[in-house]
Amino acid sequence: MKRVMLKAKIHKATVTETNIDYEGSLTLDENLMRAADLIPYEQVHVYNISNGERFITYLIRGKKDSGIVVVNGAAAHKVKSGDELIIASYTLMEDEDIDFFVPKILIIDGRNKIKKIQ
Repeated sequence: MKRVMLKAKIHKATVTETNIDYEGSLTLDENLMRAADLIPYEQVHVYNISNGERFITYLIRGKKDSGIVVVNGAAAHKVKSGDELIIASYTLMEDEDIDFFVPKILIIDGRNKIKKIQ
């Protein structure tokens, strides 16, 4: 049997900008994407710690070392600059692989730099 399991989580990313006029997505600093093993156009679930909103979108690679976390398109109505987010990616796994898998969990500081990887 396959189960949906957490693959990666970026905890407490701070929104740096919103762009309602863009077609959609979440632009994320390349360093955060690489550290969490996330790739462009990968689906992510976004949980707004600041207001409780939730949405699903996909990633666009942002400039490396920029600290950028930009929510684009219609989802930009669900956040404002300064909001803290949890960004999560999930994967399908076979039961026999679950015991050996550990998700990547990144704890982020207020400037969107990695404080800790669990």
